[in-house]
Amino acid sequence: MAKTSYLQIPPELEEKYYSGIQTMDRFIIPRIRTKTALLSRNRIIEIASRSYLLQCSALWNNFTDEQKQAWKDIDPHSQQHGYRTFIADQVQRIKLDLAGVATPNQYHQDIVGKLLIESPAEELKIVQLHPSSYWVSQKVGGKKNMFQPIEVSENFALPLKITISYKSNLISTGAGSFARFYASIRHLYQGQNLNHDLIINIPLQSHWYKKETTISELIGQAVSYNLYLHLYKVRGTLLIDNVKTEHSANNWTRDSFCNKIEETFNRGFSQVIPNWSPITLPSGASYKSIYTGDEIYTASLYGLRWHGISLYGEEE
Repeated sequence: MAKTSYLQIPPELEEKYYSGIQTMDRFIIPRIRTKTALLSRNRIIEIASRSYLLQCSALWNNFTDEQKQAWKDIDPHSQQHGYRTFIADQVQRIKLDLAGVATPNQYHQDIVGKLLIESPAEELKIVQLHPSSYWVSQKVGGKKNMFQPIEVSENFALPLKITISYKSNLISTGAGSFARFYASIRHLYQGQNLNHDLIINIPLQSHWYKKETTISELIGQAVSYNLYLHLYKVRGTLLIDNVKTEHSANNWTRDSFCNKIEETFNRGFSQVIPNWSPITLPSGASYKSIYTGDEIYTASLYGLRWHGISLYGEEE
């Protein structure tokens, strides 16, 4: 017979108690364990020698109150924290050997999604599937590069609002060219299986800009939806960030900050749904996540080197 025991925690100590424990892998041996609170002196020196935080904190400490507030204002999370946003950006700059610091910008943060179409391709279409339930990967606490599958149940209900920040540098290659982000909504009415597209049209040439659109009702019953990014009869680059799909008081977009739009899983994670899946991806078309700053950048320790200038302002 299993041995059980109970622990009575005084209400005034609950916060302190729960801050000192963490849950472990629930799929193998469900349990909790205490967090490692103390580090040895040698361990602290080792971590500091490999960490970028010392460099970043020195820069942060030299900021004025206005600069710190500017970083806080552009934090896309519900609980805004300027230091967290600055660290995420500055670490990328250090990795890419870029001098100085980036300028805080409300349209995007450190990592953005990049959709690229080059010859001979003229079309690119990717989808983010949103069935009623699906599996995603979640980082296992305390384990480097280890993830576990987590099931998500999404009960779809109107109104639905979609939002995207973008910067486009595209040229038309023929009649009917377009760039768009949209939600294809499936709804049932009198025995009919209908679809309605909630569309945000993206100009072929645009500085960083943000658009949103909402639908509050459809005839019949709204059942489900999928998200699409579609470039047609164009060539060039589209940068995206802060993608949101809001209904039932939540943002349901996976990888909303476009940190890894190309992420896929296989083998042990075959049941985990990708962030975005290709529908039309010919030779010359690609999509991935990159770092973008506020000036020309060339150096990269991790593969291809990207070149570009981010321009901020209203849509032209």
